Amino acid sequence: MTVRQDVHSDDIPVLCQSCEARHRGVCGALDPDQLVALAKTSSKHGVEPGVELIGDAETIDSYSNVLSGVVKLTKSLSDGRQQIVGLQFAPDFLGRPFKTESVISAEAATAVSLCSFPKATIERMMKESSGFERRLFSQALSELDEARGWMVTLGRKTASEKVASFLLMIARNIDPTLDPIVNSAAFDLPLTRADIADFLGLTIETVSRQLTRLRTDGVIRIENNRHVTVENLSRLERRSGT
Repeated sequence: MTVRQDVHSDDIPVLCQSCEARHRGVCGALDPDQLVALAKTSSKHGVEPGVELIGDAETIDSYSNVLSGVVKLTKSLSDGRQQIVGLQFAPDFLGRPFKTESVISAEAATAVSLCSFPKATIERMMKESSGFERRLFSQALSELDEARGWMVTLGRKTASEKVASFLLMIARNIDPTLDPIVNSAAFDLPLTRADIADFLGLTIETVSRQLTRLRTDGVIRIENNRHVTVENLSRLERRSGT
């Protein structure tokens, strides 16, 4: 990983000016001087689908902001079985502060762009900036709320509602530049049918059947078995049982 040297404009590092992590993520709590200090130790890089970003029980030596793409989080059991426990999108913060070892595995589900920084830099920023620490804490609470909501999806919703809820989550999060008031979306599924089934606690056949049902009912369009178009997100939301 190479250290990035930025050219600055108006006191904000150029590569930070249009970054979603600065506008909506944890870096939004930093002032220009702090952003400059962080940028001097940071590295922006791309990762191909399927590449492991950090393994379960690995030593944590860096953190990252997700700039684009989807990261798959999995938890492993002692016998090798795995469960997908979450997905991360831009501008989520990837990593677990206050831990020396990771407790989950993170893998690029799609092509991913990351902005990474040394663990020591982030820990120093947390000490120097109460706003930055508060932003990290707020994101952790948001992830907790989302996890609780997903527990309801997995425990109480029907198969049809689960698949619709999954598609709705992807539609709302996969593109960080999407205007939240727009009521349509188009995206490539970031997971295979097998991974979707694993994530939702369903069989592959059930996932395929429910996708076909949503397509037949005109809620979604699917091209090339992967590209999904949702003309009316409100209609998909109603099918999700939310």
